[in-house]
Amino acid sequence: MILPKNIIYQDYNLFYKGDINLLYTPKVAIVGSRKPSKYTKEMTTILSAKLSKKYTIVSGGAYGVDAIAHKNAKKTIMVSPAGIDTIYPKINKNLIENIIENHLIISEYDGFYMPRAYNFIYRNRIVVNISDFVIITEANENSGSMRSFEWTKKYNKKVFVLPHRIGESKGTNYLAKTNQAEVIWDIEEFVLSLGIEEKDEKIMDFNEALLIYGDKLYEMELNGEIKIENNRVYF
Repeated sequence: MILPKNIIYQDYNLFYKGDINLLYTPKVAIVGSRKPSKYTKEMTTILSAKLSKKYTIVSGGAYGVDAIAHKNAKKTIMVSPAGIDTIYPKINKNLIENIIENHLIISEYDGFYMPRAYNFIYRNRIVVNISDFVIITEANENSGSMRSFEWTKKYNKKVFVLPHRIGESKGTNYLAKTNQAEVIWDIEEFVLSLGIEEKDEKIMDFNEALLIYGDKLYEMELNGEIKIENNRVYF
């Protein structure tokens, strides 16, 4: 069992489990809807995998975009709204246990404290404040992710959003329309602008990769050499 420890970071009194050194790396927050579209799931998967070549991915551990961002990151920080000994939400139990073992989870709350509604807003302020910039991959109006945007203004953090069709993700579309966020029109160009080299990465259709590698593909996944997500293989 991993016991919690305590640290003061940016005036926050934090309890933590995992690799505290991740707090001192370059960090980007990826947040968004708990019920993302298929498009958002795929784009969040790609963004998290590519950005984590340089950045630690920060998110809130919630179902949906948060979980996808954590799962596909090479290194990640979860900011929990619950006590540090509480697995919350339980639907992400396996993911959270993996973060504790291999990455970092932080919380303002000790023990088995169960979150109230206001804890999620306070959690979001930490997600934003400890990150170098923020990406909102999907958000409706008046959503928790839009409350995160309010924190970005307070902390003067740059915000990026994905382009969505008219009538979808109305919150991020509004931010793009009003020039309050920059739109990521091309993921390859975006990551290159951040100094992340792409030439060594390969993405293949799962069935194509299975034909080439056979059962070895599953062994490669277990060894962490590849990641399989949404019928794609990321090398």
